Amino acid sequence: MTEMDPAMTDLVLEHLRAIRADIQSTHERLDSLTLRVSSVEHNVASLHGDFASMRVDMAAMRADMANMSSRIDRVEQRLDRIDRRLELSEAPA
Repeated sequence: MTEMDPAMTDLVLEHLRAIRADIQSTHERLDSLTLRVSSVEHNVASLHGDFASMRVDMAAMRADMANMSSRIDRVEQRLDRIDRRLELSEAPA
């Protein structure tokens, strides 16, 4: 095997060092992006949980509103009966 010229050897080593530095930089950026994506995934999962909780809360509010509406209807019926008994309003036809 023939020996390489020292200048050629230095040039090859210089290119190999530059390639190694580029690869290291790429790995660092990839690690940073991996952390950022993980953070985004965590935040999205948290939002899904928040939305699910909000849906449960809204369902409970709808049930409460239905109960209040029913109670108000019963109060109106009772007031109508009281009005009729006291002859404060005309009896329905």
